[in-house]
Amino acid sequence: MKIVVYGLGIIGASICAALKRAGHTVYGKNRSREPLDYALAHDIIDGVVKNYAEAEVVFLALPPHVAMRELDYGNFPRGCIVADVCGVKSAIEQCVLKKQRAYRYVGMHPMAGKETNGITSSSANLFRGANLVVTLNRSTDRRAVAIVEALGRDMGFQRVVECSAAAHDRKIALTSQLAHIVSSAYIRSEETPSSLGFTGGSFQDMTRVAHLDEKIWTDLFLLNRDALLCETDGLIARLKEYRNALVQKDEDAMRELLLLGKEAYLDFYQKND
Repeated sequence: MKIVVYGLGIIGASICAALKRAGHTVYGKNRSREPLDYALAHDIIDGVVKNYAEAEVVFLALPPHVAMRELDYGNFPRGCIVADVCGVKSAIEQCVLKKQRAYRYVGMHPMAGKETNGITSSSANLFRGANLVVTLNRSTDRRAVAIVEALGRDMGFQRVVECSAAAHDRKIALTSQLAHIVSSAYIRSEETPSSLGFTGGSFQDMTRVAHLDEKIWTDLFLLNRDALLCETDGLIARLKEYRNALVQKDEDAMRELLLLGKEAYLDFYQKND
């Protein structure tokens, strides 16, 4: 099986490294040369390609708008499986479905990453134990899905979840995108610059994902605008409940809100343990 990965950032290069370690032959494609040279020098890929000739599986590890352009105009072999790894799925799927395609599309989203980017942050172990979301639509080829999911297991993913693109985008608005917005807003407090020596695990947990690529994440947020607005409005409403308890010095209300939060935490993690 000839596998091509287009885009050798942290995710694309980690896909290459994980699949190569699992025994697959993997070729890299990238717009700039430096990541390709690095990947060759560090045995992340088996070779470099400029096109998709004879490719059986292609992973597009590209920013959303670049991925959509490639899905629209890329010269993929007939029957080739093409999977994008973008953090939004509805917009990508709509691009694919607007006309008949010779390739077989599978949407996927690796739920893994780091607060650093680029090929030097990649690792064959990045996906070990992580979740993989695979999105399905009316045109999805189940045989293609089976191959992508098998390759996902070879990469080290522990759980594979199948859902629609719309369901993915609603969930990801909460579990990923809102967390990045909150982190970005939180660290901008006027108290932050003078807080050296006062930070611990809570501060580190809250601020870690504020270190992001603002161009890519702006695209992700705006492509998932409706779902993210819903989650943002919900969070603001819940925060107002805590604020009201503080304003009113209402100990009972504050204890009840904190208890509700703790119960929600325990319920989620006990169900998913």
